Amino acid sequence: MSEQAIEIRDLRVDYGDFVAVRDISLSVPCGEVFGLVGPNGAGKTSTFKVLTTLMEPTYGEVSIAGLDIFEQAEEAREVMGYMPDLAPVPSDLRLWEFLDFHANTHRLGNGKERRARVDECLGLVNLLDKSDSWCKELSRGQTQRLVLAKTLLHRPKVLILDEPASGLDPLSRREMRMILQDLARQGSTIIVSSHILSELAEMCSSICVMNQGELLASGSAEEVRSQLGSAERRLTAVVLGDATPVVSWLEGRNGVSGISIDGTRASFNFVGSDEEQGRLLRDLATAELGLRSFEEGSSSFEEILVKVAEGNRES
Repeated sequence: MSEQAIEIRDLRVDYGDFVAVRDISLSVPCGEVFGLVGPNGAGKTSTFKVLTTLMEPTYGEVSIAGLDIFEQAEEAREVMGYMPDLAPVPSDLRLWEFLDFHANTHRLGNGKERRARVDECLGLVNLLDKSDSWCKELSRGQTQRLVLAKTLLHRPKVLILDEPASGLDPLSRREMRMILQDLARQGSTIIVSSHILSELAEMCSSICVMNQGELLASGSAEEVRSQLGSAERRLTAVVLGDATPVVSWLEGRNGVSGISIDGTRASFNFVGSDEEQGRLLRDLATAELGLRSFEEGSSSFEEILVKVAEGNRES
């Protein structure tokens, strides 16, 4: 248990006759950024409510940092930090005052010690230069970072973040992603819920996809893509002249299908491991066919989520 930051075993959450979470089990190793994704109604929110001790499940076992969250709830709360979606901040406080108030609730030493920790957390989220600004003056992205700073005050071992990039512009999402990855490198374990699947693919070391209360797939981004039947990539070889010889070369190759040609571009579907794709492209590059460049496309994680959601309606 000590090697895993989060352990969930046979977790079930019922609301009357409705099953929100259906007997899921998963482990999150220490130091990971773990993404929990799925369409609305997948069971993500109920799972987070249980993890944060805000709700008792129908049954199941959950531990955080080796602590049973049901038998040792107070101790578990001390080692976790929870950032809800769209957490409000007061408009009539300066940034340092807002954090100082919460630092005091965590009993983080005297005034001087608290202020040092407040400044440290503001620095972690790149807001130290705005310490004396009013909370109401912040942009949406800055507000999200301020709430993250508040969540970090008591040095939690495990961060549970519900849609931390919700509503952020691309630059703010990039800043949030870099902050979370840096925290993980420093030893924090982070579990993130989001609908922005492409962001999670870039941010997370592991991803878990939920649907209708069940776990559909888990692992790295590519492993999840493969488990959900979306391992097929669309590759395009761009050559200096006519692409017809490339088509002839590709025909009959393992994993290759759907070959098409458009002038200097030969496109085809490929199913196989990264190593197999690498060998295919290496052989094609050395076949003296005038190859200029490669392009790769694959099912986006948004497309995967759409297919999962469509499965809900069909069932």
